[in-house]
Amino acid sequence: MSTEKPAAQLHDKATRGIPLSADEQTEVDAWYAEQDRAEGQLLGQTNTSKPLVDLHIQLEQALTQLLKTAQQIQELTAQNDALRREIAKLQHYVVQPLFT
Repeated sequence: MSTEKPAAQLHDKATRGIPLSADEQTEVDAWYAEQDRAEGQLLGQTNTSKPLVDLHIQLEQALTQLLKTAQQIQELTAQNDALRREIAKLQHYVVQPLFT
């Protein structure tokens, strides 16, 4: 086997339990380091999850919208109650005889 083996072949040799020479071990260690760097860059570039701070901002926005909607519901409920009372008064007048 030649000393100019690709690092992947050295990796294969090492994973099969075949001892590597000092030069081969240095070469495969450098290849492992390069693979780790490449993987780190790849993971950093493809990481689509948002940072925690962004998620907190989205949560605050959602809570603000929820509170605004709840307030609108309360206002509409109060208006509906007032309209119901007004309708009840008007129905009372309609039911009463015109000449009492």
